[in-house]
Amino acid sequence: MPKLLSKYHSPDDAGQTQLISPETAGWKYVGFEVFELKAGEEISQETGDTEVCLVLVAGKADVKTNTLDLPAIGDRMSPFERKKPYAVYVPNEDQFSVTALTDLELAVCKAPGKKGHQARLIAPEDIGSESRGKGFNKRHVHNILPETEPADSLLVVEVYTDEGNTSSYPSHKHDQDNAPHETYLEETYYHRIDPPQGFVFQRVYTEDGEIDESMAAYDKDVVQVPKGYHPVATLAGYNSYYLNVMAGPDRRWCFVWEEAHNWVNSPAYGE
Repeated sequence: MPKLLSKYHSPDDAGQTQLISPETAGWKYVGFEVFELKAGEEISQETGDTEVCLVLVAGKADVKTNTLDLPAIGDRMSPFERKKPYAVYVPNEDQFSVTALTDLELAVCKAPGKKGHQARLIAPEDIGSESRGKGFNKRHVHNILPETEPADSLLVVEVYTDEGNTSSYPSHKHDQDNAPHETYLEETYYHRIDPPQGFVFQRVYTEDGEIDESMAAYDKDVVQVPKGYHPVATLAGYNSYYLNVMAGPDRRWCFVWEEAHNWVNSPAYGE
């Protein structure tokens, strides 16, 4: 099985710092790329047989597709401003170009498309938010592209977890095609840390022990979750942001808790 931790590297000639594909990950659905561009730099891609969700993690840009011309979108210079992001949905058999107007951190989220939808802007006011958990298991979520909004395969969210808290916890999984009990969804975690010299711990493990990896994810690393449970733990002094991309054959987020830790969801914890 491919390594689950993809380390950040400095931008290459195209500005790319992360490249996860079904081929590199050894799975079928999720693709994930990150670009860091300087003002005036541009990237463009044909979407081919994939749908794409562009997430402006930080910075401002002009974005164009075959049907959209979106000048000067973007409102936050760091994800830790905790503002909702700007994003753009682009269907398959389309194309996009992104021109940076400031330093730009751009996530390109990909999954199989069926050309069932139109390109559209996902503005901050279109994005729902919610807080989850209690006690030392609290996090805040921006639902960028949830299952209630049009797309063929992609689910995209970003999550904030304060120092000393756990996240994606109690441990849960979504690796069986058994809806509505559970759906098969591959997943990537793009980690950002504040201050940036910190790290978080993430464990990916299956009940049968086929996978059992514990990783220190530093700023701008990506953890790949092909299956199994996948909790995250922060350290004192360091706040966590991660951008999640999920996709599978059924575009529903149906998961099951690991029974041993499900008691953390009960009224007995955190009151």
